[in-house]
Amino acid sequence: MSPSPPRSHGGGGDGNGEKRPRFFDTNAKALCWAKADTVPGRHPERWRKDAAGNVVCKRFFNCLGCLCYEYDHILPFSKGGESTADNCQILQSRVNRFKSDKVEVDSDKLKEFSCDVNFTDKELDIIEMAVYGDVIRSGNQCRCKTIAEKLGKYKPKDKADACKLP
Repeated sequence: MSPSPPRSHGGGGDGNGEKRPRFFDTNAKALCWAKADTVPGRHPERWRKDAAGNVVCKRFFNCLGCLCYEYDHILPFSKGGESTADNCQILQSRVNRFKSDKVEVDSDKLKEFSCDVNFTDKELDIIEMAVYGDVIRSGNQCRCKTIAEKLGKYKPKDKADACKLP
């Protein structure tokens, strides 16, 4: 039995047998993240707002929680949209599922499908500490204490104070 030929993800093509890439490459994703709105008081490499105004965390890519996000084709791939940074936006995963292959969905409509959870700064600090091991906020940088430090066996070289979180 001979192996089956490799299958392409997604369709499309230019009529000359060349396939359009279905997924965004690393560069397009980086540009897409960079053009999303920042979250005031939060580190821009860790936190952004999606097209509906939802706060999302960089580490929560391609999952289904309220802080999770996906890279979305503004003009859907199925409608001829390309996988380029110009056609990319980040969307909370739940919102992206709603948008699906719809064209020109305004931000008010997207907000209707957003999670109803509004995280406090303290809750986002706790999440950031759990995910990254430290919290980086203007005037509020802190880090996670190591076990050895908690036991009094280690003095940290890091000058940032340990976070005082519940």
